[in-house]
Amino acid sequence: MIGALDAPMEALRTLLAGKPARTQREPGAPRKPREGTKQETVLAMLRREEGATIAQICEATGWQQHTVRGFFAGLKKRQGIEVQVLERIRQVGPNKEGARGSYSIYRIAD
Repeated sequence: MIGALDAPMEALRTLLAGKPARTQREPGAPRKPREGTKQETVLAMLRREEGATIAQICEATGWQQHTVRGFFAGLKKRQGIEVQVLERIRQVGPNKEGARGSYSIYRIAD
């Protein structure tokens, strides 16, 4: 029974041996940020001159609204990046959606 696994294990060892070893970084050295992440997408949207709404960020990332707001809070708390309200659009009155039609445009403070 043990002999049945010898050939597949040897094939696996051969595949793993051809893999390049991961490079180690110096202890205490800053990590290189990953590319193409949702967080990177949100930061790029917030750095635009026109800023971004929570709805736009939700559409780009697939996040819920509360996740986006939590991400904003985490930026300030962990990274010291302040997200400012660039403009608040209030839509109230006849033929408007009231609070549901209102939104804010956010941008990273310079």
